[in-house]
Amino acid sequence: MELRRLRYFRAVAEEANLTRAAEWLGIRATSLSSQIIALERELGAALFRRTPAGMELTTAGRALLAHATGVLEAAESAERAVRDAADEERALRIGVTPGSPPWAVRALWRGATVEARDLSVARQLTSLRAGELDGGLLVLPADTSGLGSALVSEARLGVLVSRDHPLAARPRASWADLDGQELLWFDRRLAPGYHEAVLSACRQAGWRPVRVREGAARHGLLAAELSHGGALVALRPRWDMREGDGLTWLPLSGGPSVRHALVWDPAREHAGRLRDLAAHLAREAPPHGHEETPRGRG
Repeated sequence: MELRRLRYFRAVAEEANLTRAAEWLGIRATSLSSQIIALERELGAALFRRTPAGMELTTAGRALLAHATGVLEAAESAERAVRDAADEERALRIGVTPGSPPWAVRALWRGATVEARDLSVARQLTSLRAGELDGGLLVLPADTSGLGSALVSEARLGVLVSRDHPLAARPRASWADLDGQELLWFDRRLAPGYHEAVLSACRQAGWRPVRVREGAARHGLLAAELSHGGALVALRPRWDMREGDGLTWLPLSGGPSVRHALVWDPAREHAGRLRDLAAHLAREAPPHGHEETPRGRG
């Protein structure tokens, strides 16, 4: 027996009316009638009595219905199990803010099957709420109201300069050391909350850059601009300095921190996977205090 014919049979039995059953199934009544007749011929028994009031099950029909219900429920359960298993294997669509910790981006692939998308914080939040993303690795502060989130990285910002910069020979920097310097910062549209929070921290510490120069978030372009920009500094975590890029990183006394969080919609189907992924990223985070040693000299 075909499952399709069993479904047709169950629909007619439940509706007790061929026309209503056909409407529910989305097929023509004549086609449904032909399928019921074919099933009766296959089984060699009448399953319904056609009456003016509708379709009435025969004794054979009631016997079949008891078994058909179990068979169809088992088939539907198997279909759901297969769909759920396939869904669990689907790549998670994760937004990543430019400038995210390299170790965290690498850890995404070690913790789950992901499809990473380079997106600003605003685009991530909009896409998360629209169901176009499963999760987002974004920089705080940001409006995550109504969303689940877990802090996965926090690092102190230091001063990143060219190796030829006058500050490069110092063991660490203070806010006063930055007087007369321009600040190489990023496009506010990438992460407005973080952009404003750090500039506010600079003002509170008494430093007003000669000029805030918005540059590219990409490390290669940032390194090139610092190397040829004169009295120019960037505020970055130590992990944003790469070996061989001609830059030096200095701890900044009283410097602000940069925090990254994994964010997801708790009402969506993959919320559990995102919570597990957030825990994985938190475990992968480098130990606190790793940013306190100057790097990049020699």
